[in-house]
Amino acid sequence: ALLAAGIRPSVTRRALADLVVRAETALAAPAGADPTRLRTWSRALRGTGAVPRPDGPGTDVAGARPGAAGERTAPPPPRDRFGPLVPIVVRTALGCALAGFASLALGIGRPYWALVTAAALHQAGLTRTWSRTVQRVVGNLAGVLLFAAVAPVAHLGPLALVLCCLLFSFGAEALIGRNYWLGTVCVTPLALLVTEFAGHQRTGDLVTERTVDTLVGALAGFAAALAVTNRSAGDRVLRRLGAADRAREGAERVLADPRPAPAALESARRDLAAALADLRTAADAAAGEWWRRTPAQERVALAEQAGHRTLAATVRRRVLLPDPGTGTHTEDVRP
Repeated sequence: ALLAAGIRPSVTRRALADLVVRAETALAAPAGADPTRLRTWSRALRGTGAVPRPDGPGTDVAGARPGAAGERTAPPPPRDRFGPLVPIVVRTALGCALAGFASLALGIGRPYWALVTAAALHQAGLTRTWSRTVQRVVGNLAGVLLFAAVAPVAHLGPLALVLCCLLFSFGAEALIGRNYWLGTVCVTPLALLVTEFAGHQRTGDLVTERTVDTLVGALAGFAAALAVTNRSAGDRVLRRLGAADRAREGAERVLADPRPAPAALESARRDLAAALADLRTAADAAAGEWWRRTPAQERVALAEQAGHRTLAATVRRRVLLPDPGTGTHTEDVRP
């Protein structure tokens, strides 16, 4: 998450990186950690206030500058940043086009509902797209039934219509971030009720059109996901495997030094952590494709296990290194 935040450091990001170093230190040397203070920082971090700073601004943790744990030495190349988005963009464009033409051919008065459904389905990987398709269809159909039940109340007058819209708007905001299909149960009747502001609409027509558009959009969107294959997903996993192996070998070379430089050890740890995170992201995206040229999952799992063992070794070695400012070992310093 810290790597995804960008290159430019900030006070909040440095505080978060400070807490990451504290957590890693506690994992590597639990005897030297203070459970009470760790729980206090954890509760404060989950709250709505400022990010807690263990030792205040401007201090070092484990001999490293605050924020060093969350910085990448160089931004990823454009191919790595934008390459995974190309299949999703093509799938979305094709799915929306198919959904729109199909809805117009069926004579539906509001084809944009089909376009919105098709656009909302596409995720990184076919498996996730299928999961989102099921959630979208189930949520929309349940929302249509809810609208049919609430429509007589909304037709009592303008005030009742406004109150119903406010109720569903609150429900959508409260649920969409927690569970997608529950959120769409509130979004669907809200979208249908909004059409009532322009004039009274026949409930049966709205229910029929939204149901048909939902099914058409889901079928068209998922068909586009099947038609547009993501053949580069396997190649991306291979590149991430190579990068993870190189980062692990580099970290092992640093660990082989009886007295490694703290900066070199921190750089090796940071590079290996980033490589392992990139490998897991690429593997998850490739695992959901029905047509792929990807290495066996066992190879990815073995690379991750070896990488995490080396990563744990770098954290343990860093904890045992003497603090250059005091000459004491980090594990002897109590938070």
